[in-house]
This record gives sequence, structure tokens and C-alpha cells, in this order.
Amino acid sequence: MSTENEGAAVPPAPSAPPVPVDAPAAPAPQQPPAPEGGAAPTTPLPPVPSDTPASSNGTQPYAAEPHAPEVPANGPQPTPAAAASHGAQPTGPTGPQGSAPDASWPPPPPPGTPPYADAGAPAGAGAGMGAAGMGGAGAGSGWGATYQQPAPKSGRGRGGLLAAVLIAALVAGGLGGGLGYTLARNDDNTSSTTVSASDSGGSLKRDPGTVAGVASTALPSTVTIQAESSAGEGGTGTGFVFDREGHILTNNHVVADAVDGGKLTATFPSGKKYDAEVVGHAQGYDVAVIKLKGAPPNLKPLTLGNSDKVAVGDSTIAIGAPFGLSNTVTTGIISAKNRPVASSDGTSSNASYMSALQTDASINPGNSGGPLLDAQGNVIGINSAIQSAANGLGGTSQSGSIGLGFAIPVNQAKYVAQQLIKTGKPVYAKIGASVSTGDTTDGAKIIDQNTGGSDAIEAGGPADKAGLKPGDVITKLDDTVIDSGPTLIGEIWTHQPGDKVTITYERGGQTHTVDVTLGSRTGDS
Repeated sequence: MSTENEGAAVPPAPSAPPVPVDAPAAPAPQQPPAPEGGAAPTTPLPPVPSDTPASSNGTQPYAAEPHAPEVPANGPQPTPAAAASHGAQPTGPTGPQGSAPDASWPPPPPPGTPPYADAGAPAGAGAGMGAAGMGGAGAGSGWGATYQQPAPKSGRGRGGLLAAVLIAALVAGGLGGGLGYTLARNDDNTSSTTVSASDSGGSLKRDPGTVAGVASTALPSTVTIQAESSAGEGGTGTGFVFDREGHILTNNHVVADAVDGGKLTATFPSGKKYDAEVVGHAQGYDVAVIKLKGAPPNLKPLTLGNSDKVAVGDSTIAIGAPFGLSNTVTTGIISAKNRPVASSDGTSSNASYMSALQTDASINPGNSGGPLLDAQGNVIGINSAIQSAANGLGGTSQSGSIGLGFAIPVNQAKYVAQQLIKTGKPVYAKIGASVSTGDTTDGAKIIDQNTGGSDAIEAGGPADKAGLKPGDVITKLDDTVIDSGPTLIGEIWTHQPGDKVTITYERGGQTHTVDVTLGSRTGDS
């Protein structure tokens, strides 16, 4: 399995609840001219006919049809002329004036029954009904009148109910808004009903274990690296502070252009930029160390975790400069461990091999060399490669993340960095045998002969001492299944020279195991 290196080439505040549009109110009845001094009507009431039938509830029939305009119960009573001016027009000749009013009229209503059907009509409104004669009767007669549509009642009936509902809704909807307005604008004595948003959301305290907390701690210790060759070619990558002496850990392919006489700079999130130089680089591991020139004394190295204890499903946080966008933070999980990855920076035929941590945190060109952190902010890997959707594994185009990112385990990167700082050269563990790097799933086959004609098994090397021969197919290293040559190389390079490993191999259809003490090789040649 191979993959490309992903190093980049160069609202308004809320308002009060809406006020519903009022329904058209019934026209207010005109008030009759009141007699001076609040006196009673000057026209006597007509006598009650002796044969007037009573309704079932004891009230007079016309008492249920209050046509006259409403008059306050405690206000002046209308005169007959005023009543006539409100629509009670005579339909026949006016009869003679009636006799003096009967003191027994109107009769008292039954208990609990108002004198008029409209409980809201003021007293005296019904009396005004007889002030003008109807149906040819005289002024003193209330009978024979044709039915007339009752005048609209102001603020009563259905209209009043609708208004009540709207007011109730306004109060219910405005309660929260009014409360918020009171809290936000307690010192405002104006009549404005605009709800004002709070000027501040309050002080936020982010725990160290949150993504925001981890990012705020780690970002100041990351840098964006600009590498430029002597020919002016180069790109952008990322690195992080390895120690207080100004060493920055990153990928080899990030700084490769600046190795031979190129220019190298490192810029912190604060904007402070430093020139830098390459201390050492390991193409096989894809690890490099650079050092800041004039490094500040207050550098804070990132804490290194233990990549051997990482579990699939653990949270991850990646920091880098994807496509040149410095100080970008993305999150994901560990999708797999010990993923065999072979990658190349495209500048030579030599490849990098790693037994990588796989993550779905978004990693893009420019993230290379940046830290992959766990949920506590410890570095568990160096972001190094992605799978390309365009060209598949091993391509070199500037493709974006598809959720398949790969990081060098930090335990391996730490060992390599220490060697580079100490000697400037990488040291690789080896078994002393050459294996096929072609696509296969059967294991790592020891080839018969190297390309240059040399023996595939180094004389006196670890493989030779263990009795391995050309044609043997290695299927396991310790408990790790080996399905190809790149898988074997990447797995061996997670160890250090002198480590003892158990190799399982097949020969002639038989399975064998043998213990091998790993040798060493210095440099990339």
C-alpha cells in the first residue's frame, strides 16, 4: 500500500412579539345629547297595554332587542328625539301623546334575569325604544313595530372575544421578550419595546481536555514552514517545537527542497518568523529536524505521548497549514493502527515506509509535519501522508482529504529525531535481507538477487545468521501479519537496532519460526 505525501506546493437584535392587526371595530354609537344637570328624560314613558303578553321568562318581548345606542348606566338618559335620531324612524302617522307613566312599569325581572337581554346594555336603553311610535301606532305605543337589524355593539360579542384572544396571545408571547428586555435593559427608562441582545455571552472557561483547550495550548508551539530551493521552488508544511533549544520536528519531504543551499523559514501563530536550517533528515522514515536561528528562550515543547498505547477509536486533533492556511485545527479518531504505507516526495526513486496511524481527521497538503494529538494534547504522531482519490495510492497530485490520513507514530519519530540531533544521520534497523516491494498479499518474499547483482541476503547479517534463504516468504513479525515487502520494512523500522524479534516464514509449504536480532544501517544510501 502506498500513498502520496501531502506536503503542499507552493444578526440584528430580537424585536418584541409582533402586534396583530386589530379587527375593524364596530362604529361607536353617537351619544345622545344629555340634558343639563343629569336630569331624567322629559318625555313620560307610555302606559303598558293591559293585554300585552309576557314572554316565558317574564320580560317583555322587545326587551331582548336593544336597538338604541348604549348609554352609560350612570349617565344622562336620552330624550325621545335623541332616540329617533339614532334610526328609530316612525312608519306611520304619529298618534297622540300617551298618558302619564305607570309607576309599575317596567315590571321587575325575575331573580337573576337582567332587565334587558344584553347584559352589557345600560339601564334605560330599553326605555328609549318606545320613545318613537312604530307601525302606525302612536308615540305611546310600543307594538306593531317592524323588526330592525340591531345596531352593532361596540366591544362586545365575537369582536370582543377576538380582541381578548389577541391580547392574551400578545401577553403570553411578550412575557419572555419582556423579561429578556427587562434583564438586558434594566436601566432603560424609555418607552421602546425593542428587545436588545446582550452585549456579551459571558466568560467562557474551556477545560484543558476540550478541543478548544487542547488547541489553545498546542497552537503556540506549532510553526508553518516555508521551504525554497536554490532554484526558487518549494512549498509549505508544518512542524512543532521538539525542545527548548529551538529544534523543530517535521517531515523530510517538507524541507527536502531546502536541504542543498535552499531557504527555510518557520512562522509561529503570533506572526513571529525565524530563519531555520536543516539539522538532519531521514528519507526512509520521512522525518526531519530543523533548528531556529536566534530561537527565543521561552519555547514550550509539545508533550510527547505513547503511540504504542493508542487504541482504535481514540480521539485525534490535527494541526497544520492545509493549502497554506496556517494554524488550522481539525478533529477525528484513530481509524486503524499499523497501517503499512509507502510514500514518496516525488524527487527520487527512494520511498518512505511507515507502519502508520490512520486517522479520519482532515489532513491536506500543507498539514505534513504537523502534530497529531490525542484528547489530552499529547503528540501521538506526525501527519505525513494521505490517500489520493484522484490517482489512488502513490500519486503526487495536490488532492484533498477523503478521510484517509496517515501519521508516523511518535515513538518512532522521537527515536529518529534524537539520532538526527545527535549525529545528523538516521539509523535504521534491518534484518540484512532484500525483499520484493511489488503488490502482493501473500507475504514478503526474499528475492534471489539484488538489482545490482549483489546477494539478496547479506553475508553475516541477521537473516543469514537466522538461516533465512532466498525464496523464503515472511508472513509474520512477532504478532504482526506481514502481507508484503513494504509492510515488513515499515514494521522493522518501528524497532531499534539490537531489538530481538520473532519471524514466521514459509519454505517449501512448511511454516517455520526463528528469532532474529536486528542489525543497523546508518544514513539513507
